[in-house]
Amino acid sequence: MLAQIHYPQYLTSQELDGYLEQGWFRMGQSIFTTNFLNFKDQLYSAVWLRVLLDDYVDDTLYQRLIKQNASFRVEIGRASVTEEGEILYATYKQSISFNASASLHQLLYGKSTLTDIYDTHEIKLYDEDRLIAIGYFDLGKSSAAGISSFYDPAYKKYSLGKYLIYLKMDYCRKMKLQYFYPGYFAPGYPAFDYKLSMGKQALQYFQLKSGQWLTINKFSQEESPLQMMKTRLESVQALLAAHNLRFKFYKYEFFDANLVPDLKGVEVFDFPVFLYGTDDLENLIGPIIIFDVRDQQYHVIRCYSLWRSDLTPPNNEVYINHLLKIHQFVFSTDSSEDIVAMLLKEFKSQMPTQNTAFN
Repeated sequence: MLAQIHYPQYLTSQELDGYLEQGWFRMGQSIFTTNFLNFKDQLYSAVWLRVLLDDYVDDTLYQRLIKQNASFRVEIGRASVTEEGEILYATYKQSISFNASASLHQLLYGKSTLTDIYDTHEIKLYDEDRLIAIGYFDLGKSSAAGISSFYDPAYKKYSLGKYLIYLKMDYCRKMKLQYFYPGYFAPGYPAFDYKLSMGKQALQYFQLKSGQWLTINKFSQEESPLQMMKTRLESVQALLAAHNLRFKFYKYEFFDANLVPDLKGVEVFDFPVFLYGTDDLENLIGPIIIFDVRDQQYHVIRCYSLWRSDLTPPNNEVYINHLLKIHQFVFSTDSSEDIVAMLLKEFKSQMPTQNTAFN
């Protein structure tokens, strides 16, 4: 699945390493992965990052921050949720424009009543006796994951968020860990781009196509899974149009529905974009064409509806009619020409033409 969430009751340090290596991330007491994001009705790829700590050296920004923040006291230890921390988090939360957990306790523990399954540590920064910033990170056997950092907005000019990430990486390097995972960045969405300049000489990204970690210098916009899907689907769409077969390009509203707790284990359809021919047969929806970057294959599928939506789409490019689940893989190929030939043979008598209006 392209979006998954697990709810382990116990997690060893080696198991956490395994999850992180596959591009997973902690959320409360669960652990999840996703490859696509929706910010303000715009789709983006989530590209996971890690720092190879053996190759990491202090860069000029970290050296500058060390000098700039030399007067602040640093304390590192096992994580805890205190009233002082909750007040700082609430103050920080009021200063940001994006959605955040309701409380620090919810950020770390969610709604779970289980014992903490993560080996979570914290870095606290003090200006004399005033708590001004906290950063949390989880330790595995050979790796660590940066979870969250927040600070007093009155100290914004000190770049404490970045400083805390550097402190986490420095601590993990001294602990002889191999990797530090700072989360993801989203090509085309600049809010996360700061991660690309921190430890850049040792920074790697997870290539969904190969399932391998590659140096960040090899990444290009064309490597974005979403861009790859769009490019391949648009090429097929053009070929189909040339043969008078009309397939519409859609963004799928419910691509991340597998992260919803109530849908645990259902494994719903989770591709963010697809082509739809609207030839529904016997309550089946499709044919739908997807391109899977993991196997570099086009797939013609039919789906069925788990739930019919009465929501209004923000525009006519968004498919919001149904929550879909794959019923059948009709045809798979790595060739756009093969897709067209197959559809001409199997569906031309039933498919809408260029002169048919979409509802």
